[in-house]
Amino acid sequence: MYRCIIIDDEPIAIRVIRKHLSVFTDFEVIAECSNALEAMPILQKENIDLLFCDIQMPQITGVDFIRSLSYPPKVIFTTAYRDYAIDAFEMNVVDYLLKPISFERFTKAINHFLELQTTTTNPTDWDEKNSSTRDFIFLKADKKHYKINLAEIIYFESLGDYVIALTNNQKIVTKERISHLTNLLPSKKFIQIHRGYIVSIDKIESIGAGFVEIDGKKLPVGRNYKPDLQKLLSGH
Repeated sequence: MYRCIIIDDEPIAIRVIRKHLSVFTDFEVIAECSNALEAMPILQKENIDLLFCDIQMPQITGVDFIRSLSYPPKVIFTTAYRDYAIDAFEMNVVDYLLKPISFERFTKAINHFLELQTTTTNPTDWDEKNSSTRDFIFLKADKKHYKINLAEIIYFESLGDYVIALTNNQKIVTKERISHLTNLLPSKKFIQIHRGYIVSIDKIESIGAGFVEIDGKKLPVGRNYKPDLQKLLSGH
């Protein structure tokens, strides 16, 4: 059962979302909030899987609220404004629904959420214990879910909304954002060296001035990622 919170300052909007959601038997609405601040203590106490969140609300916008959360649940924005779409998708939200929300469009958002549940793991699940025991991830490509052993991964390369996963014996192109993979992968095994690259630490062959050599290729190191690479070199 997926536990949900609906945040909207319009009661009618809450009723529409609740009605649409009632058709799906695997979802439970834990709370309905008229603003983001009401949801804060609930998120601190409850395990929430999915958040339906309006954007234009009093006190704090939905976008700013989600950015304030250290480990936000999956989010579907529900709004009457198109203006925030770019900001929303940069935050890797599940979907961005424009009001009035049709049931057909709502269903697509729910299906996308369910697909993500089969291909990803909540970042909070990757603690010290699980990161050392779980040795695979699932990536969706060609209408299938590929089980990829972490030990076989060489590096990930970002292509906008897609990521190329290069392994020892195959190349998989999946519709995923590299920012999400950064949270998904165990930090003891993988390191992001550039906004477009995540590499396997075990597969690194050499580190030079502004590049990492891996699989016979020189991949660039971004300025913002050099400190983490320095920590790796120093053994911290």
